[in-house]
Amino acid sequence: MSEEPMTPVTVVVPHYGDPRPAFALIKALQVQEGTGALQLVVVDDCSPVPFPDTAGVAVVRRPVNGGFGSAVNSGAALAEHPLLLILNSDLEISPTFVADLLRAAAPWQPAVVSPQVLGHNGVPQWVGRHFPAVRHQVTEWLTPLARWRHLTLLHEMVGHDTRCVDGAVVPVDWVMGAAMLVPTGEFRAVGGFDEKFFMNSEEVDLQRRLRDRGVPSVFIGTVAVTHEGGGSSDSTRRRQWLVDSRKLYAEKWGNPRILRIALGLASAINFWVNLVRQAAGRDLHAVEIFRREWGYLRRNH
Repeated sequence: MSEEPMTPVTVVVPHYGDPRPAFALIKALQVQEGTGALQLVVVDDCSPVPFPDTAGVAVVRRPVNGGFGSAVNSGAALAEHPLLLILNSDLEISPTFVADLLRAAAPWQPAVVSPQVLGHNGVPQWVGRHFPAVRHQVTEWLTPLARWRHLTLLHEMVGHDTRCVDGAVVPVDWVMGAAMLVPTGEFRAVGGFDEKFFMNSEEVDLQRRLRDRGVPSVFIGTVAVTHEGGGSSDSTRRRQWLVDSRKLYAEKWGNPRILRIALGLASAINFWVNLVRQAAGRDLHAVEIFRREWGYLRRNH
């Protein structure tokens, strides 16, 4: 008995910065084995180095940089196929990645599905996660706990779903958006990504809204991609984007006042611990770190 034909897929790749990783990903997508039709869309998010016009690829050129969610929405507007595959531009994929993911995801559809995502060191990037809670963010904010973050308990305490290991297939609260397969009709039914999120939390907000429609999220650990991550911006900007996104998420789904107070108290604990470490000769400045953390919390997004 022959296998059923693969569902056609629209692939959306947001681009900003160096176009070489996105170009390499597109080339890998163009030679995928065992797939049905692939519509390839690159969204140039007003990049300082534009993505080149490429045969077989629809290139959307945004006039302003709106961040990840806005870029994906612009690409998804062109989608002609029932499944939407959203891929970060800095992914490395195998020759059968798309076919493997579609095959593994088929029993769960309609669903949001992500493969295992590995760093170049082979370490999993904790794709499956629990819906954000204040306790997760406070634990992550407390720098004295950093030395124990390799422990399973600490991963759970910051919101990682530790069932999501290589080879596992697990329904989860949400999956990170580096490589995410979504039914196009369901994506459009909820209005796509909320473009108020510039970077971070847009995928969990989307999956909260899809969950309300009965669309689950599933981690597929039998398929994997490699992800560079974090290469196009400095760490200070990334942390500010992260904090801003979490405050916005709390406004939609939680209590922003409680989050602000809890993180403020965590910053106070960090300050006293850092003051002791500084007195012991560590090369850090407790007051400067406290001011920086407080600045992240006070800034209006």
